[in-house]
Amino acid sequence: MTFVVTDACIQCKYTDCVDVCPVDCFMEGPNFLVIDPSGCIDCAVCVPECPVEAIYAEEDLPPEQEHFLRLNAEIAAAGKWPVINERKDPLPEHAQFKDLKGKLHLLDGHGT
Repeated sequence: MTFVVTDACIQCKYTDCVDVCPVDCFMEGPNFLVIDPSGCIDCAVCVPECPVEAIYAEEDLPPEQEHFLRLNAEIAAAGKWPVINERKDPLPEHAQFKDLKGKLHLLDGHGT
């Protein structure tokens, strides 16, 4: 099992989660974070830290978010996004996007 970053992170990119990850398994793209499933130790400490509830345990993924399991794994495996292990400010427009649903079309830099 792994944890998965979903749609709610796109265009927000809050990084509270990376600050608590004991194994540095988050990777940072231009407007989204992913969890590298090969590094995730299933500790769940990141879940309550996300202010937009974008992180789910694999088995708890809502059906409409299940494609993010594959997306996180593909982006992590591509190795194009750097590991992030320190909190940064969210994206400048985060407040505008935090409650928006269906943001996959806004994902930048995935190139998988």
